[in-house]
Amino acid sequence: MAWMSRKQRDEAAGSNGHIIDMRSITKVYDTGAIKVEALRGIDLVVGKGEFVAVVGPSGSGKSTLLNLLGCLDTPSDGQYLLAGEAVAGLDRDQLADVRNRRVGFVFQNFNLLPQLTALENVEMPLLFGGVGRAERRTRALDRLAAVGLADRVEHRPTELSGGQMQRVAIARALAMDPDIILADEPTGNLDTGSGSDVMSVLDGLSAQGRTLIVVTHDAALARRAHRMVEIRDGVVVRDAPTT
Repeated sequence: MAWMSRKQRDEAAGSNGHIIDMRSITKVYDTGAIKVEALRGIDLVVGKGEFVAVVGPSGSGKSTLLNLLGCLDTPSDGQYLLAGEAVAGLDRDQLADVRNRRVGFVFQNFNLLPQLTALENVEMPLLFGGVGRAERRTRALDRLAAVGLADRVEHRPTELSGGQMQRVAIARALAMDPDIILADEPTGNLDTGSGSDVMSVLDGLSAQGRTLIVVTHDAALARRAHRMVEIRDGVVVRDAPTT
């Protein structure tokens, strides 16, 4: 795989606009007794419609990066623009609004509410976003149909397989039509068949022009991305196309 310089990445993303633009991002955790540098000068530019896999060993900084990308945490230093919007300086409520409008999350453990049906789980971000009841239902039904679960809308998580639960989580991530989908080990808790189904859904979203950033240890999933970004010890050591 050939290395991509910052200029090459910028040119590749520039025609569609940058959804993600990170410059010299650092993250330091200060426990008082010790300071841990989780990220040490990360540069990451992602264009609209790209499918990026973030890989690296445990403890390399992948989860920290994902938290920063999704505005679940803020950097210690550096500049982060999300869809052209500067994240630095936003207060807690503003960050929550950015997360709801601009970012769809998919987690390894699904994070579905067990007492709610699939339909109600997908409606949750729409409820928080102030979308009216009729529109919430219409959108949620559409998103579930898009991931192949039109016949499971009234099922609760305990009545679904792992792969189906993850597809509900993807439908929920799509509910607010976000700028980016962030997925943290989306096939990590699935068997081979269910994992393949989820990968096919992600492929379909990419084909539709969705912007996807997936943190994964799954080599098969990483190879399906357009780009692979490898992190070690808090720095990017490789950023290259997968083909």
